[in-house]
Amino acid sequence: MDDDERRWQKIRGIDCEITHLWMVRTFLKHADEAEDDEDLRDVVRDLYDFILAVGPVDEVDDPAVYLKMAKKKLSKLRKATELYEEIQPEISGHTNFVMASRSLRLCVDRIAAIVTSP
Repeated sequence: MDDDERRWQKIRGIDCEITHLWMVRTFLKHADEAEDDEDLRDVVRDLYDFILAVGPVDEVDDPAVYLKMAKKKLSKLRKATELYEEIQPEISGHTNFVMASRSLRLCVDRIAAIVTSP
């Protein structure tokens, strides 16, 4: 497999994880708890920032640029995940919020593994 094929494989992997990231973001954004919690709104904004920065996979012209942007935005995505994991018990112990935390951690770890792999 050549470098370009490897890059496209990584991009498709990240795009699959973004579907999960989108669902967690959507759940948190529309939760009533988001109205009263600035930290939760920050998490929602940071998740969206990553999604927007890499853009739709269908619009990727240069896989190297896509991967560079994903790598650049990864630290902010990780920080948002850590913040949500920290505040989630205070926001709600409901299963939906617990599972959102677990889902977020899983997809961010998978994105990180893809972005940082050779």
